[in-house]
Amino acid sequence: MNPPNLLQVSVSQLHWAQPIARNLRRTLEHIKVAAQEGSDIILFPEANLTGYDFSYLLTLEPAEVEAALNQVQEAARQAGLYVICGTIQRRSGNERFLNLAHVIDPRGEIIHEYAKIQLAGEDEQEHCRPGNKLSLFEIKGFLATIVICRDGRHPELYRLPAIAGAQILFHPACSTDTIQAVAWKRAAGRATLPAGPTTGIFHCCANTVGQDYQGRQTSSGGSFIKHPTGLSLAEADWHSETVITARLDLNAADRRYALASARHPDFLRPYWEQIIRDLHRRKDEPPACPP
Repeated sequence: MNPPNLLQVSVSQLHWAQPIARNLRRTLEHIKVAAQEGSDIILFPEANLTGYDFSYLLTLEPAEVEAALNQVQEAARQAGLYVICGTIQRRSGNERFLNLAHVIDPRGEIIHEYAKIQLAGEDEQEHCRPGNKLSLFEIKGFLATIVICRDGRHPELYRLPAIAGAQILFHPACSTDTIQAVAWKRAAGRATLPAGPTTGIFHCCANTVGQDYQGRQTSSGGSFIKHPTGLSLAEADWHSETVITARLDLNAADRRYALASARHPDFLRPYWEQIIRDLHRRKDEPPACPP
């Protein structure tokens, strides 16, 4: 039995350009691994069920995506843990897709959804539309938030939820680019930057590995779980499909830097307070609802 201040988190690292049946199989395997480790939650990479290779995912039938998501919900129920998984799919009859993260609770119910806001790459910008709310939800009494991949370059998307109470940032990603560009990102240390040193919260990033169907692009791997100091609690390599796990002492996530920004300078405080009220008001709405 974990103490009340502790949350055990697993992070999955998976291939980003595989058929949905294979993606589902590996997702279910990793849920079992997390359950065997005694984790409270497992985070999967961006679009782990549909994949992020648009040449393939555009051919998927909506029923295939829905069936795969239903199986993940049942797996979460059987394992008795939270699951954050991803799909790219159409919603509400709109022809443009949403890049979605689904938070599934131990009952197998989707309790929260977030749609990527800052779209990346020509394919995503052509076929997807951005979300229109920030993420804030509860896991075992702790508040958390989600950003998806490119969103992490826009710190207001997680600093504002941190001001609102979030102690953990869950960051599904698919950091794809040309093979040369990914090698440069790794060397420069800029594939994914830790959020802790500028917010005071934990940062769990699930990234992808492998090449696209044409063999022209790859992904940077390097999934991690980082302490609010920015120090690593667990890291994956650049190439393997794997699961990493760490225990988070939530007493360490004091949100000190985000809260300090909300207090000073004085003239900004009323604006921060209004934004936080709006964030709370919209957190349970559909991810692409109008203002």
